[in-house]
Amino acid sequence: MNKHVYRDIFRYHEETKHRFDRYARSPGFMDWQNQPNPFRFYGNKNIIYLPLLKNNPEAAYMDLYRRQNNTPKPFILEHIAGFLELSLGLSAWKAVSGSKWSLRINPSSGNLHPTEAYLVIPPMGTIQAGVYHYNPLIHALEPRIRVPAETWDLLLKYFETNGFLVGLSSIFWRESWKYGERAFRYCNHDVGHALAALSFSANLWGWKMTFLNSLSDDDVEKILGFDRTGWKRLEQEDPDLLCFVHSHQHQKVCRGLPEDIISAFSDLAVEGKPNILSKENTDWEIIYQTSRLTRKPATPEVHIDAGKRPFFATSEISLTAAEIIRQRRSATDFNSEKSIPKGHFLAMLDKTIARDDCAPFDIQLMEPSVNLLLFVHNVESLDQGLYFFLRHQADLDEMRPIFHPDFPWKQVQKGFPLYLLKRGNFRHDAIEVSCHQEIAGYSAFSLGMITKFRNIIKKEAYRYRHLFWETGMIGQILYLEAEAHGARGTGIGCFFDDAVHDIMGFKDNTWQSLYHFTVGVPIEDPRLTTYPAYHHLQRT
Repeated sequence: MNKHVYRDIFRYHEETKHRFDRYARSPGFMDWQNQPNPFRFYGNKNIIYLPLLKNNPEAAYMDLYRRQNNTPKPFILEHIAGFLELSLGLSAWKAVSGSKWSLRINPSSGNLHPTEAYLVIPPMGTIQAGVYHYNPLIHALEPRIRVPAETWDLLLKYFETNGFLVGLSSIFWRESWKYGERAFRYCNHDVGHALAALSFSANLWGWKMTFLNSLSDDDVEKILGFDRTGWKRLEQEDPDLLCFVHSHQHQKVCRGLPEDIISAFSDLAVEGKPNILSKENTDWEIIYQTSRLTRKPATPEVHIDAGKRPFFATSEISLTAAEIIRQRRSATDFNSEKSIPKGHFLAMLDKTIARDDCAPFDIQLMEPSVNLLLFVHNVESLDQGLYFFLRHQADLDEMRPIFHPDFPWKQVQKGFPLYLLKRGNFRHDAIEVSCHQEIAGYSAFSLGMITKFRNIIKKEAYRYRHLFWETGMIGQILYLEAEAHGARGTGIGCFFDDAVHDIMGFKDNTWQSLYHFTVGVPIEDPRLTTYPAYHHLQRT
């Protein structure tokens, strides 16, 4: 790789760090007149309105992760609609003082939702095979590309099983409107949130998502028709990835697409015109430069072996998987006097470990690269202090020498990769490094996601985005785990990067903190009124 490429990526990362003496560049005010529309429309007449679920899937909460209890369902419109409703659909509406806004199943930084989703589905009754945009506001598919039968047959023959494709893209402007140059980070967190949400939902229908990790971004653009779409400047959608959704019983799935299929899609016409999101836009040039530097080329297929590991035993979760998914919210305040049981805490951490044949990490993204620095404030039967959780046990020998030498690395429980680094009250430290946000210290615990960094990016620049995707996937797990155990979580994108590194003793960018998260017992805001997710639609 050209050394200027990774140097410029490192430059972006350094320039978008928040520091005690200055924050990363942003507008500095809320330009409400130009707040981006959170929903993409294409103005099609032939919209396919999807049915809403009459009943939730009955799968138990742990069946989000395990596959053996989930019988594969046919790939019909009703099931695909349910898959979307429980992954990227609306979860509720909130209202206060005359303002009303929607919440979604997949979390997003600032509830701005830069992530868009597309499906490539087979012919179903009167519905033609094609590329469709998913519109969560109206729970509908908007046709973008009509796919001839012979092209769909090529796909089926290649994958040797039934299924469909899901693609994700990002609109950077939706985040940069509020967050400025740091928005590229947040957009990629949200890709990870959406990936995990899709993987979990697929599992409820007996399906599995496999990331087509050999495709280039150019390939994804051709298949989804982005290269043939007339975008408004600064409101274009940048391609993120394409996944194949298939029965979990079909294990041998290719991680790419042959050139003849990509070429066949690139010759197909697109329909629909993207709506204008804002009257005026601001060009945060460094974001688009970094996006270009991190575009993925075509690469060899990668097969990840995460290994087998039993789940940490904890109390049974009474709510179903779908109920937990629907009730997920981002906490805004915590009761600092309330604790969570140690068993619940360990179970939450344990779910973030990648396992073969377990959602969401078996999508085949990359080798686990993220571990967790923990500020433990109020966990029963566990001392307050600074802890480290190794999601990838093999990293222990690499990490210990670069941490402060006085950390004892005392294992909390035999066979469980959680280590005590230092006892003490770290509430103030957690608040301080998280941009002085009290939610990081008033919770039961907060954490920073510590990621292998320099060597990965120097080898493959596009992995910069993938590292954020992995942290977003971890965040989605923690969101659901918190809800399942009677608590609540929230992601924290604002933190003082290097202050976190100083706590650990890092001297360079071999490792970096990319995302923070906090979990505790929430204090609800009584001023808010909640409305059902799709109360605004006439259909049921």
